[in-house]
Amino acid sequence: MDRFKADIAAAGSFDADKRCTEIIDFLKEKASQIVYTLTKPIAKEKAIKLMEEVGIPEARMRYRQYPFEFSGGMRQRIVIAIALSANPDILICDEPTTALDVTIQAQILELINRLKRERNLSIIFITHDLGVVANMADRIAVMYAGKIVEYGTAEEVFYDPQHPYTWALLSSMPDLDTNEKLDAIPGTPPNMIYPPVGDAFAERNKYAMEIDFEMQPPMYEVSPTHHAATWLLHPNAPKVEMPKIITERIRRMKERGGDRG
Repeated sequence: MDRFKADIAAAGSFDADKRCTEIIDFLKEKASQIVYTLTKPIAKEKAIKLMEEVGIPEARMRYRQYPFEFSGGMRQRIVIAIALSANPDILICDEPTTALDVTIQAQILELINRLKRERNLSIIFITHDLGVVANMADRIAVMYAGKIVEYGTAEEVFYDPQHPYTWALLSSMPDLDTNEKLDAIPGTPPNMIYPPVGDAFAERNKYAMEIDFEMQPPMYEVSPTHHAATWLLHPNAPKVEMPKIITERIRRMKERGGDRG
């Protein structure tokens, strides 16, 4: 179990409680928690090398600085360095670009992609930003109310979406190549303290049928790699066409040569 834990690391947001702790001490602390045999000098060198690996300039001059002396993007790089100190096989990135401007966001995503290649990492990327998903993901799982409602390859989910919630997400995604009005998802998410009967998305789903308010749909196979939990895929369900805004968006994405962003 200890070995398995060391194979997975998470990169979220910077711990605000550590804002008055020197960066080097923060990194050494985390590294020592993961690799218990590290001496302080070795932990220091490991921490500095990690800072250099994630693109912190002049790491040997800056390792005594405090988090408040770093920009938001640099603090996010430190969070990634902390996760890398575990030498993980799987890196979980939970909203790593939240509150960063577009330029810094692109730099962090480029860093994650580089680390993925160089370290041969698998990345689990948790985000609400479909633009990020389009540029980062090989496979996508769409979640609603704590459950996966559709999953497949990135091409399948973006080019052949099947679940009404996936349709709604794609319809609300900004597209600079068109003046079409974005479709906001009506209503509010359910209170999962009191889970609704049936499909959790039914109240907000304009394609919902009576059965959606009575029973949760099973996962239906669209292809061996693509599944969706919607009663619309039941053999006896009425035929519902994908919204025009989605079909037009898919057409434009294909015309751009597969660019999903």
